[in-house]
Amino acid sequence: MKYKILTLTLLLIANCLFGQLTPKKIKEVDFSIGKSVEIESQLLKESRAINVYLPSSYSQDKLKSYPVIYLLDGSKDEDFIHIAGIVQFGSFSWIKMLPESIVVGIGNVDRKRDFTYPSQNKLDQKEFPTSGKSGDFINFIEKELQPFINTNYRTSQERTIIGQSLGGLLATEILFKKPELFDNYIIVSPSLWWDDEKLLDFEQKRYDSRKSIYIAGGKEGEVMERIAKELYKKLKENEKGNAEVFYEFLEDKTHGDALHVAVYNAFDKMFKLKLQ
Repeated sequence: MKYKILTLTLLLIANCLFGQLTPKKIKEVDFSIGKSVEIESQLLKESRAINVYLPSSYSQDKLKSYPVIYLLDGSKDEDFIHIAGIVQFGSFSWIKMLPESIVVGIGNVDRKRDFTYPSQNKLDQKEFPTSGKSGDFINFIEKELQPFINTNYRTSQERTIIGQSLGGLLATEILFKKPELFDNYIIVSPSLWWDDEKLLDFEQKRYDSRKSIYIAGGKEGEVMERIAKELYKKLKENEKGNAEVFYEFLEDKTHGDALHVAVYNAFDKMFKLKLQ
């Protein structure tokens, strides 16, 4: 009985002390890293959600313009938050890995539809019944999204696109067919197996301006590893002195977790030297 009373007394004392040490909440506010904007696309005949990260200096320096990084799979529950975090960190004055930049995350409606061109492969058609509309999506980026961003935000001329998996397939298609849409291409684990790898045989359009291209992939099996290397080889053979092409094999990463490290490394390779 004495032990029970002693234990109860100690618990009451501990609770009293804990209550005294717990700070009182003074204020609580929501924390935001960007803006979510919905736009109406006439070309796609649907509304599209975009997420926008603005650098901390954006509201302070009204005369400054910023490069824009366009992120495929840019929904809030996809890659927007962690990629915006890399951009913020990399642009700190004591890091100087890349310039302060605007990040535009393009939210998905149907990525299998938007990121793929028409495939002649019957299995592709069966497993991806809505596929084959990348041409419409590229037009949306060129004729609606980029003009909208340039009109509503203070943008410079430099533009980067980031795509992974099917997004990497789309980024590669843009690089081959409309390279002028972006200056820098970050292509991670591209799904170039699509349509029996025919995009790798496509005769790419010549660049009118200098490009910086980074390709990476993880330990993802023979096909994925091979096609990423073949893309790198094709681009290196055709760079003609007007492109920097990087390749990185992330041996300790897989298809699911390669993007974050790849984007960090891409920024380090593509931008850091320009800032020194």
